[in-house]
Amino acid sequence: MKLGNITFSKNVREDILELFGKSLDEEGFIVEKDDTSQRVLTPKGEEIHIDEWAGVVKGSEAFVKNDALSLIELAKKLE
Repeated sequence: MKLGNITFSKNVREDILELFGKSLDEEGFIVEKDDTSQRVLTPKGEEIHIDEWAGVVKGSEAFVKNDALSLIELAKKLE
């Protein structure tokens, strides 16, 4: 797999987040734009502050099936 680098300055971080449907809460954590109480999580399940944010990688949005097993696994992951 080939990785490319995209570098952007701190003053455009919020614009980049906007493109992905994200914004910042009052504490500076990245949140879903349509539900600012829902903080974005890293693949390890950690909330991420704008000062810790490095970027978004292709495939980082996880889609979940609507079957019981998938929903149970998602609920456990979000605990």
